[in-house]
Amino acid sequence: MKRYVLSVLVENHAGVLSRVSGLFSRRGYNIDSLTVGVTSQPGVSRMTIVVQGDDHTLDQITKQLSKLEEVMTIQACDPETTVMRESALIKVQAPADNRSGIIETANIFRAHIVDVGIDTLVIEATGSEAKIASLIRLLEPFGIKELVRTGLTAMDRGGKVFGEKKE
Repeated sequence: MKRYVLSVLVENHAGVLSRVSGLFSRRGYNIDSLTVGVTSQPGVSRMTIVVQGDDHTLDQITKQLSKLEEVMTIQACDPETTVMRESALIKVQAPADNRSGIIETANIFRAHIVDVGIDTLVIEATGSEAKIASLIRLLEPFGIKELVRTGLTAMDRGGKVFGEKKE
């Protein structure tokens, strides 16, 4: 099984997310990660979808997505030419005697402390999936109370703009 990251530009209409996720569900494809956000183009959203399968699965997903009226452009991201990032908020048990160790760990990963409680810290981290996973692994001994990850977002490196028409 291979992992694929798809960038999909869609018209920003009510129900588009439901139709895309429903397509995956009906076909029996599992979505590992799905992020959606507006783009610089009015009325256009970008979905980053992470799926696992083989080349045939990718081909089938692409063909099915392209049949949806609201789908404008689909691209399988090449890991060599794409910047891929994820964000996480991690709430860590942080009594006074552990805080300096937690803060040092966060600093090593260029993460930020975004909330300080009486006995907790909330850390915000952005980076590759591997970086986020490593930070979480190092924070586990301190006691992770709560964790949320955004899922992957992706963008081509360099001057190429996804979905831009060549003239």
